[in-house]
Amino acid sequence: MTEFDPVRVFRKLAYNNALANLRLHRACAELKPGEFEATRTSFFPSIRSTLNHILTVDWFYVDALEGGTLGVKAFEVDEPFESAAELAAEQAKVDARLVNLCNALTPMSLVSTVNLHRANRIQPERAEDVLSHLFQHQTHHRGQAHAMLAGSSVPPPQLDEFIVADDARFRGDEVSALGLSEDRLMR
Repeated sequence: MTEFDPVRVFRKLAYNNALANLRLHRACAELKPGEFEATRTSFFPSIRSTLNHILTVDWFYVDALEGGTLGVKAFEVDEPFESAAELAAEQAKVDARLVNLCNALTPMSLVSTVNLHRANRIQPERAEDVLSHLFQHQTHHRGQAHAMLAGSSVPPPQLDEFIVADDARFRGDEVSALGLSEDRLMR
């Protein structure tokens, strides 16, 4: 039996996040005109609002994890992207940054301090706590967007068939679309 490796866990969560976002955004690309921004019942009023929120929060936390000082500037525009295509492209960029960040993690960097630049203060947090929060946040709101798709012309895609070995048959071309391989995904 191999020793537990928290770095591996966060790396796999980053892969899973990128794969789930890719699949969700591909589904959104199939929506009929008006469905992406249509008012729906959820925490945010539309699929577009929900996915923009995921993106801006990702900008905030990934920047902080990279040592940046973007802070609340990440939220200056509530919905920076109107189209599903623009939003998908920007989400893919921040997902790639998160994957790279998690691929570079070490046990020491997981316990290092991340400075979250809030409106009028710096909030110090452990990197592992910020990452845990970020992945939970993404899953929470992705689930909401997934549920909203159920009320559209596009069936909600399966979003949890990515990490265990037996799920390889369900991953389709998403793994290669992200520049990953089965070997890298399963390390």
